[in-house]
Amino acid sequence: MFNNIYEGKKVFLTGHTGFKGSWLALWLTKLGADVCGYSLKSNTVPSMFNELNIESKITKSVFGNILDDRKLEKTMLEFLPDIVFHLAAQPLVRLSYSEPILTYQTNVIGTLNVLDIANCCPSVKAFVNVTTDKCYENKEIERGYKEDEPMGGYDMYSSSKGCVEIMSSSFRRSFLQDESSMAMATARAGNVIGGGDWAQDRLIPDCIRSINKQVPIEIRNPIAVRPWQYVLEPLSGYLLLGQKLLEYGHKYAESFNFGPNEESVLHVAEVSKKVCEFYGKGEVVVHKKDDLHEANLLMLNIEKAHDILGWTPTYTANEAIKNTVEWYRHFYTKDIDMYSFTIEQIREYEKNIKWNKNYVIK
Repeated sequence: MFNNIYEGKKVFLTGHTGFKGSWLALWLTKLGADVCGYSLKSNTVPSMFNELNIESKITKSVFGNILDDRKLEKTMLEFLPDIVFHLAAQPLVRLSYSEPILTYQTNVIGTLNVLDIANCCPSVKAFVNVTTDKCYENKEIERGYKEDEPMGGYDMYSSSKGCVEIMSSSFRRSFLQDESSMAMATARAGNVIGGGDWAQDRLIPDCIRSINKQVPIEIRNPIAVRPWQYVLEPLSGYLLLGQKLLEYGHKYAESFNFGPNEESVLHVAEVSKKVCEFYGKGEVVVHKKDDLHEANLLMLNIEKAHDILGWTPTYTANEAIKNTVEWYRHFYTKDIDMYSFTIEQIREYEKNIKWNKNYVIK
């Protein structure tokens, strides 16, 4: 996998206690990397990081805030990584309405801290900066957004990520033009589903909580359309992008979308019903919508990742939802070792990858 590029590599991973960060930490370790995680402690109970004891599986785990530049710098300079994957963020749209300052501090200034420190770290050759599909100025058009379209965002979370993209582009042009400097790319994905997510106000975790409490699943916006994708889909994109940055440097220091195929762009109501179907129980009801703005339509164009990286989605929406529900079912029935099962889901995904063999090497 990934041309064995991560075997023996030192990887600095921010946000390793989060949902996607936990999966990426395990996958990197499986690929033979030495992983140093830097993040706040898990803020959900339960959390995948704690339940699978991921701290014991990686090389080093440091609990810290990316706004604490001194601690961040000390940690990175002591570890001296080859590559940085930056996932730490305030990732929730609805929380950004009540915590707008925290959202901007974490997502914009926090990212700038990580970029600046990595740029001063002599060992760092590559940097994968993870943002979101919501960074685009969403006009709810019936086609996918391409990487060169305008940044924006109605809510504070989305606009903060648009700012991160603009800031990252400026940072690259200001400080990363020399061939000896690190190569930095941004990766955009969203509406990721998979086992181990217990965040508030996210569809699948809300569905799973309701099913296990034996109460109806209440959805606010049943007609909203989202690009649903299994957690390993964007992570495989991040890892593939990291491989290209390590192998070819600045040739791949750009922005890339990682999203599902068009048939996996589904309504919220459809996804909720499929969760119940695969779980074998549960009931979906429409809850009165509140006054907070939520987009009804958002899609990504993934042609660039396909043509330049060779990346393409592996699972359909049905397969993504089925694998996600299976993870939670085993977790709550406690009939299997969840660490081993999670590694097996990674192995199964690796076996099924069908990437484009005719991509263009820059």
